Amino acid sequence: MEEMLKTLPQHTCSWSKGKITFYKYQNYWTSQQLVVGGHLAQQSFKAYPTDIFLCSSPKTGTTWLKSLAFAIVTRQKFDDSTTPLLNKNVHECVPFLERGLEIIEENHKNSGLPLVATHFPYPSLPESVIASNCKIVYVYRNIKDVIVSHYHFRTKAMNITSEDAPFEEAFEEFCQGISGYGPYWDHILGYWKASLKRPDRILFLKYEDLKKDPTSNAKKLAEFMGYPFSTEEEKAGVIEKITSLCSFENMSNLEVNKTGSIRVGGLENKLYFRKAEDGDWKNYFTNEMKEKIDKLIDEKLNGTGLILKHNC
Repeated sequence: MEEMLKTLPQHTCSWSKGKITFYKYQNYWTSQQLVVGGHLAQQSFKAYPTDIFLCSSPKTGTTWLKSLAFAIVTRQKFDDSTTPLLNKNVHECVPFLERGLEIIEENHKNSGLPLVATHFPYPSLPESVIASNCKIVYVYRNIKDVIVSHYHFRTKAMNITSEDAPFEEAFEEFCQGISGYGPYWDHILGYWKASLKRPDRILFLKYEDLKKDPTSNAKKLAEFMGYPFSTEEEKAGVIEKITSLCSFENMSNLEVNKTGSIRVGGLENKLYFRKAEDGDWKNYFTNEMKEKIDKLIDEKLNGTGLILKHNC
């Protein structure tokens, strides 16, 4: 691994005071730790046909998707007063493949939990994932809000003040495709094209749609995963209880998500809960930035049928 790392292109982010260095691995950018973890997962992970992969680019609604999926899949075992989500960060409940391979393999053997999360681009998924024909859920979000959320997550994780880390520089690097698991447009297009070929195995969920109508989208998610809500459950308000449990307002106010750190990776739990607002980008973008990113996305997604430009 040390020899391989030496051969990879590196980029130290200009706005991070030298604290963030990305490595370009298989045409996407990530940290040294995640290159190592990702390589190990690609070499050794064996997917089951019953697995459900929760996939995303960073800062696109991953925490929310994990929470909803976990609550839905485990609802026969736990309710909204006994679920592990109340005292355990969701990233501990559903680890990332490239960070928590041992925990996922343990889940395979012992708990039967089918959920596996990853930020891998589609072409970099372990071969067994595609070969097993397991289900994939992909969540995506307005790129402008992704840029802002990505910026804040990185600066807080590295303990860098906004005065020392100009947003304008972070924006320019994101536009160059230099971001966690980026370029973002390549990431989303990989899954989008795969979903057109395998619509019965890959579900696309839009973050803004989840916010607008969490009940209908939770129902759609449950049906796709193979855990549909019964008529009795719907009448009893089970869907609404799950969406309320997993809401940003509830999750961000749980003591476990205000203190402590993730066991694998060491990041503080509170870093995963900032605002969860649509349109927060308007507080950061100049008109020139808006025009630049809109033009870039139009060029990258032209003719694909995928729409990312969103002005809420």
